[in-house]
Amino acid sequence: MGALVKAERANRAEGQDLQQYLTFMLGGEVFAIGILAIKEIIEYGQMTEVPRMPASIRGVINLRGAVVPVIDLSARFGKQATMVGKRTCIVIIEVRSDLEAEEATQVVGVMVDAVNEVLDIPCDEIEPAPNFGAKIRADFIKGMGKVEGKFVIILNADRVLSVDEMAELASAGAIAA
Repeated sequence: MGALVKAERANRAEGQDLQQYLTFMLGGEVFAIGILAIKEIIEYGQMTEVPRMPASIRGVINLRGAVVPVIDLSARFGKQATMVGKRTCIVIIEVRSDLEAEEATQVVGVMVDAVNEVLDIPCDEIEPAPNFGAKIRADFIKGMGKVEGKFVIILNADRVLSVDEMAELASAGAIAA
């Protein structure tokens, strides 16, 4: 009977939809982004500041000849800017620049305190985003993943890193100045 139970559990595990997420630390909290959006992780390095940009846009980097904007997620969430430390990384992410168009993508760097690991989270272990109590905008949250009895905030990268919205913020800041 033990073999039958093991086979049943194995079949259930194969049938479950597992999704992989890169987890990282930001201001003492654990966040995650779907691994399919992640292009690479690089060490925090030389960045060029761009004048008259919102506080959440720290600058741009040269990534093999391409100019890539770097977003400070902490500042994007309305918190204090990220302090650069030994484990600070830039996660290079590909996001849809127009949420209606599937093909229009933009490469963006995200500044995080530290990268943790890649986790497999079963779809049935992901709860919908809460409507209250979150320290960030509800539309930034794709869901809450349960991992070892704790919640991991799964971000909607296309919303958090919306190039169109950040461009509007930048132009509004330039007009106000």
